[in-house]
Amino acid sequence: MQELFVGSPLSFVLVVFLFSLLVGSFLNVVIYRLPLMMEREWRSQCKELTETPASEIPEGRFDLMFPRSRCPSCAAQITALQNIPVISYLLLRGKCANCKTHISARYPIVEFFTAALTAVVAWRFGFGWETAAALLLSFALVAISLIDFDHQIIPDSISLPLLWIGLTLSLFHPMTGASVLFVDPVSAIVGALAGYLSLWSVYHLFKMVTGKEGMGYGDFKLLAALGAWLGWQMLPLIIMLSAVVGAVIGIALIVIKGRDKNIPIPFGPYLAAAGWIALLWGQQIVDGYLDYLS
Repeated sequence: MQELFVGSPLSFVLVVFLFSLLVGSFLNVVIYRLPLMMEREWRSQCKELTETPASEIPEGRFDLMFPRSRCPSCAAQITALQNIPVISYLLLRGKCANCKTHISARYPIVEFFTAALTAVVAWRFGFGWETAAALLLSFALVAISLIDFDHQIIPDSISLPLLWIGLTLSLFHPMTGASVLFVDPVSAIVGALAGYLSLWSVYHLFKMVTGKEGMGYGDFKLLAALGAWLGWQMLPLIIMLSAVVGAVIGIALIVIKGRDKNIPIPFGPYLAAAGWIALLWGQQIVDGYLDYLS
């Protein structure tokens, strides 16, 4: 199998694409259920009401594995054949098999988008441990982006393990064939510290000047995790790319959709996108910029 994947990169990319369709389907579960699981935990700990109505918080056992997926409209259980990534959505014509209620196109989009991202990762790094690590990072960034977009929170249950995994991977530096990941421990540790403290400083400076909170602590932890994975050298590029992308999209939402400029825009998706770009092409971008300056 290894000889096949090494000798035929396209075969490896195709296998990763198909596998990631399944992972994308699971990420839809994570994106929907994890915030609700956090809400349940908060309610049990502090016994206080939140913005989410109690009727929307599921009772009984509710985690990433149980209960089985159901139609949110009629509560009919979704069978295995109705849960094939992308294909089932197309065969069902985007409707529940039981009540014919429209199913959001977001589900197959997340599945296909996840598969497409990871196919690019597989093509970029080829068969090896570096690809396995990069796939894990990509899956986590997809989940973080959409959860933050929906709820403006970045779960510690994703960002903190991501941070520790990045630091752990640095222990395997240098690794044969690794060109981006598995940075040395010093770069990873400094990257984690600098990633957290840089946004922490910006947060407090902005709050001191304006009296408002410009971002959340989840953003600090996410950038710390990216710093642990990619090293402190990539942090300036990640911050620059995320700021540019965030500004462009934010202005577009205000101008095109008339979005209130006072409504907070989550920064996590832009950090995640910038981190993913830096993962694949960060060094080339930096080298190209330095060549341009010289």
